[in-house]
Amino acid sequence: MAMISNEFAQVPEGTTITEDAARFIETVQYDDIPAEAIRVGQRCMIDAAGLYVAGSEEHSVHILIEDARETGGRGDARLLGGGGLKVPVAMAARILGTAGHAHDWDDTQVSVDPAHVYGLLTHPTIPPLTAALCVGQMLGGVDGRALMLAFQTGVEVESKISEWMLPQHYLSGKHSSGTVGTFGAFAAAAKLLGLKGEALRAGFGIAASLAAGIRCNFGTMTKPLHVGRASENGVTAALLAQRGFSADPTALDGPWGFMAVTAGGFTPEKLEQGFGRTWSIIDPGVSIKPYPCGILTHPTMDLMLRLVTEADVKPEEINTITIHAGTNILKPIRYPIAANHLQAKFSLPAEVSMIALRRQAGKVEFSDDFVAGDAMQDMQRRVRTEFDPAIEAMGFDKVRSRIAIRRHDGSVVEGWADERYRGGPDNPMTDAEVEEKLRSCCAGVLDRAAQDQLISFVWAITESADATQLAALLP
Repeated sequence: MAMISNEFAQVPEGTTITEDAARFIETVQYDDIPAEAIRVGQRCMIDAAGLYVAGSEEHSVHILIEDARETGGRGDARLLGGGGLKVPVAMAARILGTAGHAHDWDDTQVSVDPAHVYGLLTHPTIPPLTAALCVGQMLGGVDGRALMLAFQTGVEVESKISEWMLPQHYLSGKHSSGTVGTFGAFAAAAKLLGLKGEALRAGFGIAASLAAGIRCNFGTMTKPLHVGRASENGVTAALLAQRGFSADPTALDGPWGFMAVTAGGFTPEKLEQGFGRTWSIIDPGVSIKPYPCGILTHPTMDLMLRLVTEADVKPEEINTITIHAGTNILKPIRYPIAANHLQAKFSLPAEVSMIALRRQAGKVEFSDDFVAGDAMQDMQRRVRTEFDPAIEAMGFDKVRSRIAIRRHDGSVVEGWADERYRGGPDNPMTDAEVEEKLRSCCAGVLDRAAQDQLISFVWAITESADATQLAALLP
């Protein structure tokens, strides 16, 4: 008979992570935010605005919208896709947050720690921005500086917790955008609500017990719901704490705290970074995704695009495509043949097949009709993925892979993926490319004038008298 271990995770005594996070929320001011962080934050907001619009078309979001319509309630905040209907604030956050992650196209946190798997930390923007927009509406509107401060506070708290936790959190099957994203949403909501003292610290305890999300649901509607629920639960935690709901005031610390229970602990040396001493949004930064799928596949997709373009490889010429990679890519990107657009987001054969067929992979290619079409189904069956021990031995600090395309005539086109991830801080999209991404997200939903209005609003958001009007510019 198996014995039950009474051993706790190894967590150093006397840590004050919860207290430090709470004091940061209480004291941080707009003028503390570096100008570069504000600029990056605006880029992230433009990216997010486009993703909210794109997500409003998704069937999963339509189901949530109908559920919200039937449930109803107090009119706190605008329901995305609801034709102007307002619903309770936490419910509004659930739908908006799910839409923001529906295409798996939202930005990702960067880590320079080789112990972390590159790209597997959290999607930092959607939970705190969603919470700030919805709570701001509930409060009757907040100015642009207050909204930016709440957003930046949430991103910083979420990112530092994600960075400090041991990588076992994600590797054991938790989805950090759902779990740690809850703290980002809570911090943003708490900042706007002005939570302090016992209530603020209790809010962390509430958020810690509400945080959830497991990776078995990748490739289904529930994956983006993780981020919707993170947004909703962070708001709920703040509202309950404001009412005096009790919880452990040190919920991030100790042997039964969030970090120990969900990750086996944290890296003690990193705690010296503190909150707001360096701002994670600029150091080490965030990646704005060029493709609507898991970030681990993007360098491979860029390589495929380069190979078929430079060698002018036609779809009908391709006999086989072999992708060599390590377990950091091959384990989470798990669908050998994608049957729909949700599975395609976690399928290397599907993603390189899009590039082979269309030399692009955007909202149109990641659609059920395209993925299930004969051309895609045929091309996917020509793709093989192979574990490469040499690539594995190089480590997981970069996303490494190589591709060999064999034509029917026997010739081979091959190459290595560029380790400088396109969209990352060392190879970022230009402002114009970020704007163009928004336009591609809005295609078929908002016209050019409405797209211009969204872009202009965000670039000037810190001067806005009511920044929550951004929600009114969405569908």
